Amino acid sequence: MIVLGLNAYHGDSAAALVKDGRLIAAAEEERFRRIKHWSGLPTEAMKWCLADAGLKLGDVDHIAINRNPKVNNLRRALYVLRKRPSLGLILKRLGNIRRAGSLEEAVLAAFPGGKLRAKVHHVEHHLAHLASSFLVSDFDEAVCLSVDGFGDFASSAWGMGKGNDIQIDGRVYFPHSLGIFYSVITQFIGFPFFGDEYKVMGLAPYGEPKYLKEMRELVQLQNDGTFKLNLKYFRHHTDDVHYTWDNCCPEVGTLYKQEPMEALLGPQREKGAALEQRHRDLARSAQAMYEEAFFAMLQSLHARYRCDNLALSGGCAMNSVANGKVYLNSPFKRMYLPASAGDAGGAIGSAFVVALQGTAGAPVHSTRFVMNHAYVGPQTSDAEIKTLLDARNADIVAESCTVRRLDDEAELCRLTATAVTEGKVIGWFQGRMEWGPRALGNRSILGDPRRADMKDILNLKIKRRESFRPFAPSILREHVSEWFEQDDDVPFMMEVFQVREDKRAQIPATTHVDGSGRLQTVHQDTNPRYHRLIESYRQITGVPMVLNTSFNENEPVVCTPQQALDCFLRTKMDVLVLNDWMITR
Repeated sequence: MIVLGLNAYHGDSAAALVKDGRLIAAAEEERFRRIKHWSGLPTEAMKWCLADAGLKLGDVDHIAINRNPKVNNLRRALYVLRKRPSLGLILKRLGNIRRAGSLEEAVLAAFPGGKLRAKVHHVEHHLAHLASSFLVSDFDEAVCLSVDGFGDFASSAWGMGKGNDIQIDGRVYFPHSLGIFYSVITQFIGFPFFGDEYKVMGLAPYGEPKYLKEMRELVQLQNDGTFKLNLKYFRHHTDDVHYTWDNCCPEVGTLYKQEPMEALLGPQREKGAALEQRHRDLARSAQAMYEEAFFAMLQSLHARYRCDNLALSGGCAMNSVANGKVYLNSPFKRMYLPASAGDAGGAIGSAFVVALQGTAGAPVHSTRFVMNHAYVGPQTSDAEIKTLLDARNADIVAESCTVRRLDDEAELCRLTATAVTEGKVIGWFQGRMEWGPRALGNRSILGDPRRADMKDILNLKIKRRESFRPFAPSILREHVSEWFEQDDDVPFMMEVFQVREDKRAQIPATTHVDGSGRLQTVHQDTNPRYHRLIESYRQITGVPMVLNTSFNENEPVVCTPQQALDCFLRTKMDVLVLNDWMITR
C-alpha cells in the first residue's frame, strides 16, 4: 500500500511517501522552489517523492492531506452567529477550505496526463500533528499533545495514543491559541515575517520577565489546565487580517489591536528601529508566559492519564527552550519530538493515520515504523557531483580553489576536522537531505565551538543574521552527560539544555548567553560519517562536538550540490565537502 501524505495550503508545504507502513521519502516544498516556508500544493515535493521511489501518480493508493473541512463546522457556524466577524475574514477562510476540498483537481493539474486512482483522505489537522509524533515513536502508549496556531478551527488537541490508535479527548478552539499569542509578541517586537517566532526565543535570554504580569493579562490560565486569550487585545478573530497562503511565502497581517496593546506593553517596535532592553524583556516575558501555559497543560494531562510518556507536536512544539524543561517542570519521564513538529510534519502524520489506523477502509499494518533519524530527502550520486565540478571548473578556479576526491572516509573526516580546528568554516553536504527545519549533519555549515569569535565569523562570512541568535552544538550521543546537565536523546535538535558550568568556557561559540545549548545528539548507526567526523575532531581537541548551523545564506537550506557550490562560491566559506569531494579555498 502506497500513501502520499501532504501538508498543503499551509506554510511549510510538504510531501511524504509511506509504503507498506514505512516512511520512504519526505521533503518540504521550499527546498525545491527556493522560497522559505512556501505555501500551496507541494507539487515539486510530490514529484520528487514519487520519482525517488520509482513510482508514478497512478501507483499511489491513497492521498492524505492534513486538512478536514468537515470537522468542527457546528462550532464554526455558532462562532459566526455569535461574534459576527468581518465578511472578508469569512470569505478568506471559506476560500482556503475550498482549496483543500478540491485537491483531486489540483493534483491532476500538477501531473498532466497522469492517472489518479488514489482515494483522498482528509485528516483533521491536529490528528495529523499528533500522528506525526506518536505513530512514528517507539511508544506503545503515550499522552499526545498538539499545540499550534490554528488548524481546522482548533489550536490545541490532546488525548491518548495506544498501539496504532489515537483518541482525541479535548481541544482548545478558535480564537484562543498559544501560537497566536507568541506570534503577536513576535510582531510587536518588530519581527514581521512568517516564522520569525524563533527570533523571540533566541532574544529572550538577554532579558528579564519584567512584563509577566502584562502577559498574564493576554493569556489567562484556566482551572482545567487550558488557557484563553483576552480577546480585547487581538484582531485575528474579528477583522479582515491580511493573509497570503497560496503559491508563495506566507504573509500574515498584524494580529493585535495596536492601541490597547501599546497601552499594556508600551510602543511597538517600528521597522528598522534599534532593539532596546525593553524588547529583550518583552521577549523573555513572552517565553515565560508560554512556558507557564505549556507546563500547566502538561501537569493537567499527566494527572488525567497517569502515563509517563509524552508525544508532543504542533508548531509551538518547535519551542526548544520549553521542550528542554519538560522533565524538570512536569512529571513526564520520556518524550518523543518529531523532526518537524510544525505543519510540514502533517504530511507524515496524515500519511501514517491512513497507513496505520485503517482510515476509510485502508488496510492496517501491524508493525510500527520508528523514525529515529531524519535523513529521508534527496541525495546526489558521486558521478553527478563529478559532472557538476567539471562543468563549473572555471568558476572554481576563478576563486583560487583546489578540488580533490578522497576515497578514504577516515582521511576525509580527519582533514575536515583539522580544518575545523584551524577556525575554518566548512560546508558539509552528505547523503540524504534532512527532513524538517534543522540541519542535522547532511546539509550543515560547521565551525569550531571553542572559538569565542566563531559566531561573528559565521555572521560575517555567510549567515548575516541577528547577533543575538545562537548556534547549535552537534554532540556525540555517548558524551552528552559529560557536557550537559541533562542526559537525553535529541536527534532532531528540538531541545535546549544547560551546558555544565565547568564546560561553558570551553565551547563559547555554542553556549548561549544563559548558559544553554540547543543540542543535536549524533548516533553512529544513523549518521556514521557525521559521527566519524565529530569523533575525529574529538581526538584532536578532546571536545566531542562541532558547531552546526544550516547550510544556507538567507534562503532555504540547500538541497542540491549545485546550490551548495553556489553558496560556497558567493560567500567566504573556506572548505566545501560534497560527499567524497573536498573543495578548498
